This record gives sequence, C-alpha cells and structure tokens, in this order.
Amino acid sequence: MLDLTLVIDIGKSHAKLLLVDDSGTVLEQHGRKNAPVTAPLGYSALDIAGLTGWICSTLAASSLTRRCARAITSTHGAAFVALDNAGLAWPPLDYEFDGYANQTSALHQAYQAQRDGFDATLSPDLPMGLNAARQLYWLQHTHPDAWARTRTLLPYPQYWAWWLSGVAASEVSSLGCHTQLWQPDAQDYSQLAKTQGWAALFASLAPAWQVLGTVRPALAEALGLPKSCEIHVGVHDSNACLARYLASDQDLTVVSSGTWTVLMAPDASTATLDAERDMLCNVNVRGQATPTARFMGGREFAALLDGAPADLGTPDGVDQLLRKQIYALPSFAPQGGPFMQRRGEIMRAGQPIALQDLAAAERSALAALYCAQLTAWLVLQLRPGSQRSTVVVEGPLAHNPLYLGLLQALLPSQHCCASQDAMEGTARGAWMLSRWSQTHSGTSALPLQAAPRLALPGLASYHADWLQRLGQDCAVV
Repeated sequence: MLDLTLVIDIGKSHAKLLLVDDSGTVLEQHGRKNAPVTAPLGYSALDIAGLTGWICSTLAASSLTRRCARAITSTHGAAFVALDNAGLAWPPLDYEFDGYANQTSALHQAYQAQRDGFDATLSPDLPMGLNAARQLYWLQHTHPDAWARTRTLLPYPQYWAWWLSGVAASEVSSLGCHTQLWQPDAQDYSQLAKTQGWAALFASLAPAWQVLGTVRPALAEALGLPKSCEIHVGVHDSNACLARYLASDQDLTVVSSGTWTVLMAPDASTATLDAERDMLCNVNVRGQATPTARFMGGREFAALLDGAPADLGTPDGVDQLLRKQIYALPSFAPQGGPFMQRRGEIMRAGQPIALQDLAAAERSALAALYCAQLTAWLVLQLRPGSQRSTVVVEGPLAHNPLYLGLLQALLPSQHCCASQDAMEGTARGAWMLSRWSQTHSGTSALPLQAAPRLALPGLASYHADWLQRLGQDCAVV
C-alpha cells in the first residue's frame, strides 16, 4: 500500500522528516538540530553531509518508508547549491557567513555598484549572506577555481529534489525570497543575475507541486523507498505555509513563526514596502509578488527568555511589566528585521537594566510582549489604515496563548487567530503542495482558534511609549 507522503522540512535551526498519510495525519516524525559546518574552503556552509546521513539512516530504519508514494521538501531561504558534473561543485554557503565584513573592501563596493535597486527586485540590501546574490558574487570572485566547476545552480529545496530524483529544477518561491536574483513584477531574473552569468546556470523553472520524476533506483534500494515514489519540485518554507491560504477572499496576513517570524500579506500593496525596515516582496508559489515583513523572532524570543520556560509568562506578569515600565527595545538579533541596526536593551523606568535582573516569569512575559509588539507594528506597516483584516499565526507562536492574547489586544480592529494544526504550517503546506492538483481548495480546512482577548488597560499607552522610544518614524499608524 502506497499511501504516505515523505515531507522533508529543513529549517535554519531544526530539520524534520514527517511521514504523512492521505488524510493528513502524521504517522511518524523525526527531528534533529541543524547547524552550519566549516567548509574546506574556510567559510561557514550548510551541513548537507550531516543532513544526508541523517535522512538516509532515518528512512532506512523506518518500517513506513516502503509506503511512501511521494516526497517533497521545504527549506529555509537564502540558500543555494551549485552542482558540477558529479555532485556538489562547492559547499553551499550558510547565510550567516559574512564575506563582506569589511564594508570598505573593493569586493563589497563592486557588488554594491552592480546589484539591482530595490525598485527592481523589491529586495532590501541585507547583511551577511541574506541576499543570496551576495553569496554567489562573493564565491565567484574569491574562489574562482571552485566557481569554474559550477554547471548548474539550484535553490536549496530543489537540491534535495535533485538528490532524490536526479532531475534539476528551480522554483520561484526560493528565487524570489530576498535574493536580489529575481524581479517580482517582471517575473524574470535580475540584471545582476544575467550580467554575472548566473541566470543561464539556473535549472529550468517548474512549479513547486510538479512531479520531477521518481526516486533514483539506487537510492530507493538503499533507503527502502518504493521505486515508484514520485519526487516533487519543493518550496521555500514560509511560502509553503502561505500556500494553503492563497485563495482566501479576505484581507489576510499570515504570520509564519520559527527562527524567523515572517509576515506575508498576499493582497497588500507593494507601495507600503520600506527597504530600510527589512520589508520586501516574497514571491508565492504562483509567482505572484507578496508584500512581506519580518524579524528574527525565534532568536529574539530565546534571547529574552535567557533560559526561562517559554510558557511561564502570564497576563498578570505582563501587567506588572506595564506598571514597572519595563521595556525590551529592539533588536536582539542583528540578522534582519525593522530595527536590525539598533542594539537591543532592557529598560526599567527609563534606566537600562540587565536581563538577569528580571525573574524567569518576567523574562517569559517580556519575550511574549516584545514579539507581539513587533508583530503588531509590522502588520500595520503592511496594511496601513486597515480597519478590519484577519491575522493568522502559524508555527511555535501559534501555541503561545500569552503572545496571541497580546497580539489581539494590540490589534483591536483585526481578527487574530492561530492555526490549531498539530503539524507545523511549513510541513503542512508542503504536504498540500504534493497533492495540489487533486485536493487544493485554496484555504486550510483545519480549524483556526480565535486569540484570547486580554484586558490590559495600560497596554495601549505602554505600546505608544515603546514606539516613541524607537523614534518619531515609528509612531502608531
């Protein structure tokens, strides 16, 4: 009986393998931490060897592997892979590696002079390797011998599809993910990608849901997969989460949480995007421009917890933070977000304090409050003046009642709700894409739970003061 879908879901910090039946129930799930490794060329690289070994050993040991009819992969963005005639041409760069740490270097200045402007790519200029074009340009000009081996370029989800099937393809949701490689409005490669010769190296475009072929026979035998197992193209993870909502007829903002908290508003105007605030256009699985805002919510939440349990915070604890005038002012992660240039600080009654001065329950409440404040502010940046829209939270934050209640309190005119799916939105979206033509209805059939409405009379003035401390241009929309 071939009734299962293998979903490979590779996030920046964690990777998962899920075996899901035709009804959408997860029958088996495996996970491992995911971290970069040092490449022989000296830079920080994606741990493809470690992930490959884990995938192989996990599938070979599972009695359910032989029931897989199809497989699909979702991965984090800002990750691209080069192939030569035998396999990897060079270890793919990790996006937290900064080849341009010296901002005055000739290489950095050359890249800045040649990259497309925001008006073309709708992708801001980001630090480290968060613009994939920065990665390719750096590798091409610092390791020319390695670059010369490149025959094909692939987005990261499609690398795994190639590894499984032997067929190379590219897909727009990864190409359009703040890469500076893609022009969302023109639906074409950027001028930089063309002039550098990269566009010609990318494998042909295919939809995320398309079947590339069946699993390679030798791999099928080694892993225990049926030789008829079909391999789908695959997808960028946040866009997998969004895909299930694309046909919604309501004003909708999807908040996909994880290492990054990514807000996507499919029908919002691109005119609201502010490159200086790390706002950009994603490109959804249909190739459509999707206004997006984000911050590194998972990292910042963990930084503010400083070891405290994530669920220790309470409404009463938040009320005490309001009364004591304790603020968390961004940013606690330098890798992105609207305030990435600002160093995070904790303030109490106008004076800086150490995070360790707060009890564990206070840190937990403060982490939820901080992430809710940033999320609420970004919702209103994407939809300025919006009187009524729906905000759907996916991922770990969907299971944090305090965060959800604070988000609803900060957005009284919006309808905030959380996905109740036991399966995370990235994996669920990938599963849905693997049967897109057969069962896709455009919206999630799974229940959404309304966020609790917290009564915190001092929250509005506290939030206004928080924004005032961040500068006049952050005033409430």
